[in-house]
Amino acid sequence: MDTRFTAEQDEIRRTVRKVLAGRCGPQDVRAAADTDAGYDPALWGTLAGQLGLSGLALPEAYGGAGCTTTELALACEETGRCLAPSPLLSTAALAAPLLHALGTEVQRAELLPRIASGELTAALAVPGTALATALGLVGDNRGDWAGGGRAGGVQARRADGVWRLYGEAGQVLDGHSAGLLVVAAHTGGFARSRTLLFLVREGGVRTRQTALDATRPCARVQLRDAEGEVLGEDGADVTEALAAVGDRAAAVLACEAVGAADRALERTVEYVKRREQFGRAIGSFQAVQHRLADVYVRVQAARSAAYYAAWATRHGERVGGLALAQALRALRSAAGQGIQLHGGMGFTWEHEAHLYFKRAAGDELLFGPVHRLRAHAAGTARLFTETEVAM
Repeated sequence: MDTRFTAEQDEIRRTVRKVLAGRCGPQDVRAAADTDAGYDPALWGTLAGQLGLSGLALPEAYGGAGCTTTELALACEETGRCLAPSPLLSTAALAAPLLHALGTEVQRAELLPRIASGELTAALAVPGTALATALGLVGDNRGDWAGGGRAGGVQARRADGVWRLYGEAGQVLDGHSAGLLVVAAHTGGFARSRTLLFLVREGGVRTRQTALDATRPCARVQLRDAEGEVLGEDGADVTEALAAVGDRAAAVLACEAVGAADRALERTVEYVKRREQFGRAIGSFQAVQHRLADVYVRVQAARSAAYYAAWATRHGERVGGLALAQALRALRSAAGQGIQLHGGMGFTWEHEAHLYFKRAAGDELLFGPVHRLRAHAAGTARLFTETEVAM
């Protein structure tokens, strides 16, 4: 692995940071999160339309930049630093890779150029609260998380040549505002049930949910006789595609969490240098220095793991879930220490410190928790199955 970034990768980071610096301060973040869409459409137009972030990892044949997961992860590291609300994760890291991996040539040609230009946003909808399971991050995704042919979940029935979907998805990132839903549903009844992905362009009731992290809006999608189009050809390995996309998305999420953790640590260091107690800056106290040094080590270790996970997506190694676990732990530590060292000010609505803690907790609810991410990674690597004992 070459640990050096290319000039193009460094330029992506600098450009995204420069754009966000003037348009995504704490007050801007709160104002965007409070809108019906949950993000600033003008900023999204800049990120997707002008900078091309939504098509960064899509092939040039479909209007994308032809880059890799690493470039998308580096861009998301910068959006994570300021907690920028946008449909970038749901569209570029979850829905678009599934469309590219499974879609027919007609579906790709119709949808991917619109996603690459920022014209169309998309969201992945899985039954109930099974997002992490469906993506293969916390367990085997070949189980009955989509309903298993039984009542519940999301079911699809074919009548008169048209697929109709019924059911509910409860953790749909940006599902209330997305122009396209990619819905996982079970078909075929109990005896021959299988999971397929469907494109739902309209129909259903979408309700934005009150979330712990307002900068990461989620929706509940209720489907009642909604018309769907099968994504790709019949017989495709949907669960394997979801697991592959889940690993890449975890690497992107890990970089995003590292960016947030790094910014939370920076803000705390800035504060302890100014805040005085007993006639001296609290940052000069050894206890404070030790606490922040521990956070710094965790953030740097998480950064290395996140970069490696992004690189590994092209080399057949799936370590995204483990990198995400380390990054979320680093973010929780950086945000928690930031709140404590800011004192009472750190958990007031007027200050931004609490927003980083909510991002860490919210991402654990969606994609974790950390101990399950680690347990699944350990099980996949078969760390605790060997019975040999050294003599």
